[in-house]
Amino acid sequence: MKILGISGSLRKNSLNTAALRAVQALLPAGHCLEIAGIGDLPLMNEDLEQDGRLPEPVERLRAQIRGADALLFATPEYNASIPAPLKNAIDWGSRPASVFKGKPASIIGVSPGALGTSRGQYPLRHTLGVLSVQLLTQPEVFIGNGGQKFTDEGLEDAATREFLGKMLETFLAFAARVKLG
Repeated sequence: MKILGISGSLRKNSLNTAALRAVQALLPAGHCLEIAGIGDLPLMNEDLEQDGRLPEPVERLRAQIRGADALLFATPEYNASIPAPLKNAIDWGSRPASVFKGKPASIIGVSPGALGTSRGQYPLRHTLGVLSVQLLTQPEVFIGNGGQKFTDEGLEDAATREFLGKMLETFLAFAARVKLG
C-alpha cells in the first residue's frame, strides 16, 4: 500500500509532520508512506492555469495524490478549523477535476494542548466528504499534549505509539477494502 501523508503544518518542527514520520516507522513491510510538501503551493487561483497546465508544485501534488493508494492527513487545529495551507492544498487537488474522488483516507492530529485537534478535524471531515473521499471514521486520532510525546528523536510516548499502530492496522485494512471496491 502506498500512502501519501499530507501535513497541514508548514512549521519546521511540526508535531503533525512528526506524527506522519511516526506512522512511517510503524508501517509493516511492503507498505510505504511518502510525505507531500505543500509549502510551495501558490494560493488557489484559477488564473494560474495556463494552456491547461497548472503551476509545477500543483501538478506535483496532484500526481502524488493520483499515485497514492490511500491518503493520511495530519492536521493541526487553527481557530477551531484546519490551517490555510491544508485547505489550499485540498482546493488545488479538487480542481479542475478532483484527484481525491474515491481515495481511502484517514485523519490524525497533534496539538500541544490537551484536546488534540478534535475541533479542527470536523471541518476537514466535511470537506473531504464533499470531495467523495472514502474516510475512515473510527478511530478518531486526537493526540493532545504533543510537546510531551514527541521529541527531536520522534514519538517517545509508548501509549500513543501503540494507539497509532492499532489505528494503522485498521486504516490499512479499510484502504484495502476500498481499493477492492
